[in-house]
Amino acid sequence: MSGRRRRRAGAADAAPERPRVAAAEASPTGAATPWAWLPALLVLVALAYQPAWHGGLLWDDAAHVTRPELRSLAGLWRIWTELGATQQYYPLLHSAFWVQHALWGDATTGYHLVSLAAHATAAWLLALALLRLGASAGGAGLAAVLFALHPVHVESVAWISEQKNTLSAVLGLAAALAYLRFDDTRHERHRRAALVLFALALLTKSVTALLAPALVVVAWWRRGRVDPRRDLWPLAPFFALGGGAGLLTAWLERAQIGAEGAAFDLSAAERLAVAGHAFWFHLGKLAWPFDLAFVYPRWDPSRLSLLPTCAAVAVALALFAVRARTRAPFAALAVYALLLFPALGFFNVYPFRYSFVADHFQYLASVAPLSLAAAAIAAAARRAWPSPLAPALAGVLVAAPLAVLTWRQAHDYADAERLYRATLARNPAAWLAHNNLGLLLWGDGRLAEARGHLEEALRLAPDVAEHRLNVGRLLLADGANAAALPHLEAAVQLDPWLVSAHNNLGVALLRLGRAEEAIPRFEEALRRAPDLAEARTNLANAHAVAGGTLARAGRLEDAVRHLEEAIRLDPARPEPRGDLGIALQMLGRADEGLAQLREAARLRPDDAAMRNNLGAALLALGRREEAAAEFEAALRLAPDLAAARDNLARASGAR
Repeated sequence: MSGRRRRRAGAADAAPERPRVAAAEASPTGAATPWAWLPALLVLVALAYQPAWHGGLLWDDAAHVTRPELRSLAGLWRIWTELGATQQYYPLLHSAFWVQHALWGDATTGYHLVSLAAHATAAWLLALALLRLGASAGGAGLAAVLFALHPVHVESVAWISEQKNTLSAVLGLAAALAYLRFDDTRHERHRRAALVLFALALLTKSVTALLAPALVVVAWWRRGRVDPRRDLWPLAPFFALGGGAGLLTAWLERAQIGAEGAAFDLSAAERLAVAGHAFWFHLGKLAWPFDLAFVYPRWDPSRLSLLPTCAAVAVALALFAVRARTRAPFAALAVYALLLFPALGFFNVYPFRYSFVADHFQYLASVAPLSLAAAAIAAAARRAWPSPLAPALAGVLVAAPLAVLTWRQAHDYADAERLYRATLARNPAAWLAHNNLGLLLWGDGRLAEARGHLEEALRLAPDVAEHRLNVGRLLLADGANAAALPHLEAAVQLDPWLVSAHNNLGVALLRLGRAEEAIPRFEEALRRAPDLAEARTNLANAHAVAGGTLARAGRLEDAVRHLEEAIRLDPARPEPRGDLGIALQMLGRADEGLAQLREAARLRPDDAAMRNNLGAALLALGRREEAAAEFEAALRLAPDLAAARDNLARASGAR
């Protein structure tokens, strides 16, 4: 651009047209930065979210908090270079998790404090952006407080996995603020800074890709038109980066995460209907934030009407028609729809399995309607009471109830059991909550209640592979191997990629004496998850059973090889060591077998069966006194263990 053109652009920028809705609230674009707002927002957010400060891991948090194999520098490299190393390819997000794990390990409080700080920072950046756009301090501050304290954001802030929302919002809003500075000054350094921040936001969560078209809408709102040279060409690299990130995420959702299949087979008309219902649902939760739930009921797309979609289009057209009077409502609606667009049903996202709507879907999108509401409230307050304190008083009256609702909602995220029970209280048909609560109760030893929830999940969604798997596992734990078999076979058919289904189907077959059929199941599990030590141990046992006698020692050698690999993968797990000890004994390698059995008993000294097996190995070597001590220890742990009682009798010379 020539020097003359620069001067002309600067002259045009000196007095940008302001929308009439903001005129009463306008303040100079160059107003002093309200640095004091950030600590105030941090305090407000910390207090409102206090019930979730120490909240534990929820649902898929374990897949986001850095796994053991990624906690090294080599693991950090994998986060950036290997698709599939993390649940989603958001390498900056997972690098942040990597750093956080290095700082405080598995303690969840640190993760929550980072999320709270990021959320407050995003609210502050929103205020700065609104000041840049000409809002008054009162209107901008109120928008920041509404964003910081709105209860619809609890899911994004109190759920560790959704750090991708809070961190990407910080980077995305910082990018938008830098670009607005470029829009005002045309200094290229601001655009370059905006582009770098935008790229970092995409590497944290790709929904920020829609910031580029949102900035075009903002340009239209400011000046009443879109100049391709001024408003589109500078954003070309933003559109390119955003489009690439969006396409990659859409592909990974299908290919890696599993957002495909019957639950996602929607016609074009059904997707339009879902979009209309989702749009109004999310907007309704912003306006009336009650009965918020972790999982909302999933609509049947075939029964949805297109009327909500038509209504959304009609409202947009009506707002556009009055643009000569005020452009703000249409602009806010357009920005909201753009930022919400990836979650409106046009693209497959994995959570659609459970529901087409979720509070965290609209985290970033909510900045537009909340900003419009803040401007309207501040303007109304000044008209009702012409005092500089009017916006602040209005803010207190609006924000206080929101803070109370957020504080109450944050209690649900204190632990997983409370979250699932709260979800079921509001949505009894939430089979995800039934399933996860059942697994949680099972792990806690509350088997009867766990069974009820797992069976209810299966009743509500019989075609979900995980439900078949979990009921099958429950039956295996009860020793009902034949009853478990059809559930596990169904799980494998429903989802051939479900590694645990292959492994547990192999266990059922092995227990039923069908070792030859079990071996391919374990091999399939290992083909899909080579590091699954449990499957390798099971495969070794299947080979040992199929081997039967020393005449088929080749099978036992296979068993030894697989067990040694299982021990390499998980040295602290006693089961493969115990099984290896038995296999080595069967091969005549008694001393080696004894060493493995000793280590297994050391790793789990309160396991009666392992103490009995160690005693049997000692007895076979003629070491009766040591063997008797192990049998006695086994009987102290399990007085009804008949094998240990018989072995003790043999060791004592009673037989």
